[in-house]
Amino acid sequence: MEINSQNIQKNIEKAKTGDQVAFTFLLDFFWNEVYGFMLKRTQNETDSEDIVIETFSKAFDRIATYNPEYAFNTWLIAIAKNVHIDLLRKKRSSLFIEITDEEDRRAYNVADSSPTAEDNLIKEQNLSRLLECIKHLKPQYQEVIQLRYFQELSYQEIATQLGEPLNNVKVKLLRAKKLLLEIITKK
Repeated sequence: MEINSQNIQKNIEKAKTGDQVAFTFLLDFFWNEVYGFMLKRTQNETDSEDIVIETFSKAFDRIATYNPEYAFNTWLIAIAKNVHIDLLRKKRSSLFIEITDEEDRRAYNVADSSPTAEDNLIKEQNLSRLLECIKHLKPQYQEVIQLRYFQELSYQEIATQLGEPLNNVKVKLLRAKKLLLEIITKK
């Protein structure tokens, strides 16, 4: 199949109606371009992957707002830039925290920073709730969540282990996270 601007526009229109095949087509077609752009900006593969996944997530959530007068890849790049800026702001704000002199003095009087038994219990309960929510996902989504966040495998390692293309793994993980968020917010 020849890919031209008409074909891309057709898939954009289908994606606006919620067509998952069109979403996958657009992700596959534009992934490398957006990823390459972000890799040049961040010089970090992991950050670039995370930004691109977030970019496509936001783009697909707001695809109804896309204006066909502009190139789709330009729209995606603009979203990616904004996601990157947000990431930088979060990193910067987490580095610099305003503290008063009183708080500074108290910081030196801290005896032990290891978690208490109560902290460990709360952590276990939160993990237990999260695992319970994950059980409500389809098995294919449970598996990618397990591999990525509990076994801490890279996207490529997951793709290899599942015998699936890398982009399929990324889409599955994106959908799994969205579904998990819906389950968590309902509870």
